[in-house]
Amino acid sequence: MNKPFAVSVSVVVPAMNEAGNLPHVFATLPTWIDEVVLVDGNSIDNTVAVARQLRPDLRVVAQTGRGKGNALIEGFTAARGDVIVMIDADGSTDGGEIFSFVSALVQGADFAKGSRYAPGGGSDDISLLRSLGNKVLTGLTNLLYGTRYTDLCYGYNAFWAHHLDALALDCDGFEIETLMNVRAAQAGLRIREVPSHEHSRIHGESNLHAVRDGWRVLKTIFRERTRGAMAAQAQVALAE
Repeated sequence: MNKPFAVSVSVVVPAMNEAGNLPHVFATLPTWIDEVVLVDGNSIDNTVAVARQLRPDLRVVAQTGRGKGNALIEGFTAARGDVIVMIDADGSTDGGEIFSFVSALVQGADFAKGSRYAPGGGSDDISLLRSLGNKVLTGLTNLLYGTRYTDLCYGYNAFWAHHLDALALDCDGFEIETLMNVRAAQAGLRIREVPSHEHSRIHGESNLHAVRDGWRVLKTIFRERTRGAMAAQAQVALAE
């Protein structure tokens, strides 16, 4: 298949004990992407072996820390493409949607943010509690940062690799998506939401805990607000 874009695309997949899901996940990936970076979180199953068998050109990063946030940061750092796309290894994100994310970037966005609540999006997996919590946290973020997000806590995003420094990511857990969304807004990046349909996990159990991780997201929202105010004060002081 001819490449539909004149830019190189890296797909970063954090995985821990996802051997049973990878055949489905990799089958959804477009043939035109340039590289897949699997970040292995010290799996005790044959995640890496299965991944290499499915995709011989795979790049594997052995995670040195813990948590999804740390895994993504290490994967982003290793990626070589002009565009970086992040997807999950549990089958919940559809690789077929990568075209829409990259299209948004090529058309002028700096950061393409997946949304299950944008027209055309949806979810087969989100619980009532998680949906309610997400809506509250999304509304709070929009209020504090002047954004117009419809879905704060979703892990399907894409961005130009040269904006990685502006995001300055530095967290370990599931709050990574919130941190990316907030810092993209703080950095003045052009953000475009892309409708996305979340599927149910195929095998295994999620490491996400609604209350614990929701609390971490809430703390991230307020911490970043303070961080932004301190940075603004520092800029004023330098100008004086």
